[in-house]
Amino acid sequence: MDREGILFVVSAPSGAGKTSLCRDVLGQDAGLRFSISHTTRPPRGEEKDGKDYFFIDEATFKEKCDRGDFIEWAKVHGQYYGTAEEGLRKWIAEGIDVLLDIDTQGALILKERFEGAVYIYILPPSFDVLKQRLIGRGSDSKEEIARRLQKAHDEIREYHQYHYLIINKEYEAAKQTLYAVILAERARIGQANLKWVEDRFIHRFEDA
Repeated sequence: MDREGILFVVSAPSGAGKTSLCRDVLGQDAGLRFSISHTTRPPRGEEKDGKDYFFIDEATFKEKCDRGDFIEWAKVHGQYYGTAEEGLRKWIAEGIDVLLDIDTQGALILKERFEGAVYIYILPPSFDVLKQRLIGRGSDSKEEIARRLQKAHDEIREYHQYHYLIINKEYEAAKQTLYAVILAERARIGQANLKWVEDRFIHRFEDA
């Protein structure tokens, strides 16, 4: 059945496991594409340009902002992040479902500019668990962890702006819940091509 693609917007405070959940769900569904954001921050670990992010310098990022290339952009933890509009809308128009992993600030901007997206928020089981996960990564200073926790506190206040809330207590269960949301949204009546249904069933019965 021909239809427009669905945009799934996933947000979470730093340390909630959002990136891993999105990556594993993408690996589970060949019909789901990942919208690669642009960022001015340097790559971490094994991140690769064009796969995890498009890594660009601040001057280039601001040029893209001035041209209106981004449907949303935000400054998060001192670095810029943005979602290119042209490619995103092209995929949606072609009927491709897209998974977009962005922070809360960017998601709320996007919500004002893009109709019909599905917003999913991911949380750890408690704020203490979130703190321990950030400490356990071993990649941030105490000052950076404190800054991320304050940012998380501010962001979590916006959880009610989302359509779904997933608690990442048991990773496998959280992953399956995220995928279940995607499957359920694809099956909504609002996503169906009603002419397809009528031509193949309603009119077929009338002509029988």
